[in-house]
Amino acid sequence: MSLYTERMILSRDQLIGMYQTMQRIRSFEEKSSELYTKGKIGGFLHLYIGQEAVGVGFISALKEDDYVIGSYRDHGQCIAKGTSTREIMAELFGKSTGISRGKGGSMHLFDVKRGFLGGHGIVGGGIPVAAGVGLAIRYKKTDQVVICFFGDGAVNEGAFHEALNMVALWKLPVIYVLENNLYGMGTAAYRASSIPDLIRRASCYDIDREQVDGMDVLAVREVAERTIYKTRTDKEPRFIEAITYRYRGHSISDPGAYRTREEIEEWQKRDPIMRMENYLKENSMITDDEIKAIREEISAEIQDAVEFSENSPFPSKEELYTDIYA
Repeated sequence: MSLYTERMILSRDQLIGMYQTMQRIRSFEEKSSELYTKGKIGGFLHLYIGQEAVGVGFISALKEDDYVIGSYRDHGQCIAKGTSTREIMAELFGKSTGISRGKGGSMHLFDVKRGFLGGHGIVGGGIPVAAGVGLAIRYKKTDQVVICFFGDGAVNEGAFHEALNMVALWKLPVIYVLENNLYGMGTAAYRASSIPDLIRRASCYDIDREQVDGMDVLAVREVAERTIYKTRTDKEPRFIEAITYRYRGHSISDPGAYRTREEIEEWQKRDPIMRMENYLKENSMITDDEIKAIREEISAEIQDAVEFSENSPFPSKEELYTDIYA
């Protein structure tokens, strides 16, 4: 008998909460893009626009003390884990009130209190870290799990294979979520992998695997609940491939000339936020007035985060000497 036998049942509040979180992420990312062009944000900036359903679908199914590890496209996942938009925006501004005290920037968000363990600028850098967290969970003998998000470009990294072999061999409670947005920087995934069907990579290590529509937050949430339940129960790793799409370039400096406008528009027809909004309206769970109110409230929240960040101080010179391990 399957370990997970009950259908996913979500309340109206839970469904609207997921919708609000996706809206919050989208608004935050759009404002971040605008601020970057104005010179308010420096360094690198990788936006999560279009991929919101993956992070929200999985993270909303976690317990508060579970762990999440992201890649450099980490704003949305950090928001979904509960970090305030003020703390994240201030980090993008390089201010001392940021979640990493202004020293990490966009790619290195880190919130220990909420179990968000990065933000990793190196491609695939979080994959072996997740294995280490899984080993720590096993030593502590808790029922926690760790979810590690990464992109399709990371599956060709050596750390990917080393970590998957280790978590399978040692049976660690790690859930690897491949966010396949079809492009590793400007290269289509099928051109970069000798096995275009990336989910097959996990079969090499005899890890349970499943593919999901990453543009449908309810589909993701259902897979997440089932996967998390199994991993929490049997302490074994799992691998999920979410097929999704980023509407913007790889980073803020990428014009995306390798894709056609028609391709992007075709994927936008499956926009995860609009699909969820339509689902809520069709099932009489939300009205147009409520949608308007949610958008206005989130817009005000993001503007508050911007003003907070602009008015916050930069790190002091003494901050150069903190958090040094060697």
